[in-house]
Amino acid sequence: MIEQIFIGIFGLTSIWLTNDPRENWRRWACVAGLCAQPFWIWATWQAGQWGIFVLAFFYTAGWFRGFRHHWLRRS
Repeated sequence: MIEQIFIGIFGLTSIWLTNDPRENWRRWACVAGLCAQPFWIWATWQAGQWGIFVLAFFYTAGWFRGFRHHWLRRS
């Protein structure tokens, strides 16, 4: 149950921030998205939802791509 709460909090936050018109807020979407991923992986592992479990790793890669773009690139 606790993982579902965190999936909801971080998932909704990441979606909300992804669509924010301000760049300095939008860059936080990938951080929130990455925070949700361990909860997705744990929840799907526990439930035996193997398709979504594998998909969670692709989502993690996508969020990390945004993290790398917004936080790790040199200006």
